[in-house]
Amino acid sequence: MDWLCNIFGYLLNYIYTFVNNYGLALIIFSLITKIIMMPLSIKQHKTLKKSGKIQKELREIQDKYSNDQERLAQETMSLYKRENMSPFSGCLSSILQIVLLLAMFFLVRDPLTYMLKVPQEKIAEYEKMINTQSAYSEIEVIKAAKTNENIDIDLNMDFLGIDLSNVLISDFNNWTAYIIPILYVGSSILSMKLNSITTEGKKEKKKKKDKDNEEEENPMEQMNKNMQLMMPIMSVMIAIAVPLGLALYWLTNNILMIVEKLVLNKVYKDKEEAK
Repeated sequence: MDWLCNIFGYLLNYIYTFVNNYGLALIIFSLITKIIMMPLSIKQHKTLKKSGKIQKELREIQDKYSNDQERLAQETMSLYKRENMSPFSGCLSSILQIVLLLAMFFLVRDPLTYMLKVPQEKIAEYEKMINTQSAYSEIEVIKAAKTNENIDIDLNMDFLGIDLSNVLISDFNNWTAYIIPILYVGSSILSMKLNSITTEGKKEKKKKKDKDNEEEENPMEQMNKNMQLMMPIMSVMIAIAVPLGLALYWLTNNILMIVEKLVLNKVYKDKEEAK
């Protein structure tokens, strides 16, 4: 993970040299990573749409071979092979999002290491100087640098009056610390609702579902559903327990994801109507 954190750190620091604001640099960084991942997002969107269209045939296979699990697996894989699909292909984007989350967590936790490339000996000296035992010791060093002339660190973490070095769970009395997490929770809920209506056939599936004979979801849908439920919970927990810089990154990422889904839904809906 260090290699990815270092790459992200170089890019984030490069952006920071132009804008001289940590929050703005994180927003631009998020936009760049979203653009880089756009081809993968488009592929995932196409796969999910295609998956929705084969649900009727998949349910017929499940009904026909419900008592023969081996034949069911064979016919299901034959269907995916015929449609040139993988049961788990739509999950790659979600897995990459988790990898990005972890890399960004380490980057935001240790900006002196990964972003400013301060030698570890110097960081240890600063930490000893302020006598910190915090899990975010490098963040504490950055805070102390504002008033301690012996700490030669300059990183502007003020974003629209919000100190991105703050951690909500340890700063409940500061009302500005609530703004980004609250916005993030709202964007997470909206993003999850959009995800639930992205694929075609879900509404049809719900209407036809019999309470006494509940249909099974295909593996790709099930994993994507689990990812959609897990990501907001994980990210909200992180938003209140880590410096606000990471919450800002994920808030920006959520907004960009919502815009992306709306645009892709519109584009492919128009194409289908044209056909």
